[in-house]
Amino acid sequence: MATITSANSELLLAVNGLFTVPQAIQGYSTDEAFTTDAAEPAEVMMGVDGKMSAGWVPTVTVQSITLQADSTSNAFFDQWDAAEKAAREVYFAQGILRLPSVGVSYALLNGVLTSIPRMLSARKVLQPRQFRITWESVTVAPV
Repeated sequence: MATITSANSELLLAVNGLFTVPQAIQGYSTDEAFTTDAAEPAEVMMGVDGKMSAGWVPTVTVQSITLQADSTSNAFFDQWDAAEKAAREVYFAQGILRLPSVGVSYALLNGVLTSIPRMLSARKVLQPRQFRITWESVTVAPV
């Protein structure tokens, strides 16, 4: 019987001009490692005569990555953010996400860092940080 564990997943990210060697992202949050928003690849309209029209539209994929406060991978995102602030320019990322438990991998192309918490949140303990990358293209393939 196959499992659906995410414990053996692997996310590797490279940032053009900054991290040319892919970096393994580690130290995920307890209950959430990475998620993606649903895409809406169709535009649908209903005419006044009750006839529906629809068309395919290109979409981006927004991925959230949630890391524990003490994850060493927080530095990856902090350095990416700092480089963009210094250059006043965006740096594009590439990546691969492997999910061996279900036998798939995803090629992640032309990602932009679109959300970063620049400070930790402190409660009883320091809270996880959630980063968002918006990908131009995500392609699934068997492992």
